[in-house]
Amino acid sequence: MARKKSTTADSAPTAAGGSKSAARSERDRTTARKIENLADGVVSAARKKGDPSLDIPIRSLSNVSFNAKRAILEMGDARQTRNLFNLNMAKKYMQTLLIASASKQLIDAGKTASIRQLYYMSKHTIKGSKSEKTFDEQAESDGIIEDLEVGIDALREELHVFADSRGAMVGEITLTDAGDTIDCTRMGTGGYGIPSIVEPDIIQFKKCTAKFILHVEKGTVWRRFVEDRFWEKHRCILIHGGGQPPRGVRRLLRRMHDELKLPVYCVLDNDPWGYYIYSVVKQGSINLAYESRRMAVPDAKFIGVSAFDYERCGLSDDVQIELDDQDRKRAKQILEYPWFVGKKPWEKEIGKMLKNGFKMEVEAMINKRLTYLTEEYVPMKLKDQKQWLD
Repeated sequence: MARKKSTTADSAPTAAGGSKSAARSERDRTTARKIENLADGVVSAARKKGDPSLDIPIRSLSNVSFNAKRAILEMGDARQTRNLFNLNMAKKYMQTLLIASASKQLIDAGKTASIRQLYYMSKHTIKGSKSEKTFDEQAESDGIIEDLEVGIDALREELHVFADSRGAMVGEITLTDAGDTIDCTRMGTGGYGIPSIVEPDIIQFKKCTAKFILHVEKGTVWRRFVEDRFWEKHRCILIHGGGQPPRGVRRLLRRMHDELKLPVYCVLDNDPWGYYIYSVVKQGSINLAYESRRMAVPDAKFIGVSAFDYERCGLSDDVQIELDDQDRKRAKQILEYPWFVGKKPWEKEIGKMLKNGFKMEVEAMINKRLTYLTEEYVPMKLKDQKQWLD
């Protein structure tokens, strides 16, 4: 479960390049070819008077496994065949081709659209019927977008489709975003708003003097670090994802880690949801297992908040938030994840939280002193690798 539900609020479309006649990026050419190959398969089956079909990998827990060697979640080989002449599958078959067609239009036009906008682009009453719609609600098209992603092995962003942007960044890095130069040391208190699409043909890293990336869970905590100029004192990049980090934030973390060779340290709440957010950053999510190889950061480290910090930092009982039944159930579920099983430090950590009977937010550190979090707690954690969880 995600701690915060991702939204699909309307967002204005943004240009992802020039006009239809403008030169495509190699990424766009590759994605366009994948969609064209999909269409060619349909045409080929029709010419042979066969039953056109599509093979879609199954996106469910039963088809997800943990690759211990690569330390990421991966999708298995199980697939579902959708046939046009099968009444139970015909609608989803046609919906998949509709979404593919709309994505091809976006690529050809050099434009992007939100998942909400793509829903309206593809929604219409089917000719010859009185009221049959291609899509009855957005939840249908959202699922088909994910089917298309795994079906042709293309990121949603490569299909020129974006979700609601969430997350921000400041620190010692200069980049270009669609040709505009962004100096992240000069972004004020709001920071650089991380877009949904952060692929190399859109965002390039120009200069980086940072030594590491500090990923914090919430924007409110991130603001504390920004105001205290933590990034300047410790020569780092500060980033947040507004709770459960969206795709754009996770993809950018992976790119900066790989391309700039920056270690990633996570400061998250001491509760089952904070642990889950860390596992999503590190191993990937079950729902997006097919994207783990491009989004997960297996080397990311959890540096706090730890259940042991209550005594270690001399916190008062004012910071305690009592665990409820759902918290306890979720904690036990996490311990059963293959990527947590057998990891003694994590077993001790979660066991300690359950024994405490309470959880703590990152903000608990501010109970000691407003700047304790940024001036003492995190610097202490960065120095003492024995306190890190992996």
